[in-house]
Amino acid sequence: MPADRRSCRCSHTTETSSLQAVIFDVDGTLAETEREGHRIAFNRAFAEFDLDWDWTPELYGELLSVTGGKERVRLYIETRALEHRARPDLDLWIARLYKRKSEIYSERVHSGAITLRAGVARLIGELQQAGIRLAIATTTAPSNIHSLISANLKKDMLELFEVIGAGDLLISKKPAPDVYQWVLQRLGLPPEACLAIEDSSIGLTAARAARLPTVITVSSYTADENFDGALTVLTGLGEAEDPARTIAGLPLAGACVDVAQLRAWHRALAATQAPDAAQRA
Repeated sequence: MPADRRSCRCSHTTETSSLQAVIFDVDGTLAETEREGHRIAFNRAFAEFDLDWDWTPELYGELLSVTGGKERVRLYIETRALEHRARPDLDLWIARLYKRKSEIYSERVHSGAITLRAGVARLIGELQQAGIRLAIATTTAPSNIHSLISANLKKDMLELFEVIGAGDLLISKKPAPDVYQWVLQRLGLPPEACLAIEDSSIGLTAARAARLPTVITVSSYTADENFDGALTVLTGLGEAEDPARTIAGLPLAGACVDVAQLRAWHRALAATQAPDAAQRA
């Protein structure tokens, strides 16, 4: 899985830091899943359910204001398909619709239609080799994560990620911090020992509410969002042949984000927080 380190090596020291775990979001972060993945799967499920709904890229972007697929269906019903609000079995019907949509999404992923973003497979492999623990904090269903990981990395998600916070595990989804707090509790780590990697302002709000320093890699739907409070904002994780670029925050020293770069950012943050901690003591 890991690429040749020399091909994407940044000029960092190899000194270790106190970084112990990296927690990844999924949709938009590991892969550009929304526009050509979930959206198309929803539309195909709608057709199978004899619905004339058509979620265009623009409309789907609006629906992303809420997290969770079932929540987006409910938002659409409450704002554009009001005739369905009176269904006596609405919750069950939405769950059935979402289940079929997830099956269609899985089929698309396994067909090769959805691939990981540049640098994701490389960085996961490097983190594993460095002994840095991996976790996931997302609102998507576990089945969607499994499809994405197994199709692209040829491994089960549990082989790579020690803790997976996903789907309907918690009542309050992002931007609430619950999923991050749940993951931190199971890792047995304080937030300052970890980094979160997200792609959206909703995800950033959730991670920062859990006191997690956060790296943002913007996606096609989130490039214009407000990322105040992020450790750094990047165009992606990057590869030697597809370099990432810093948009805001701490600078990227080379073509891509590698373990040494994450450790350097983590040390830089710790150094800025040390005087405040000393004053509070």
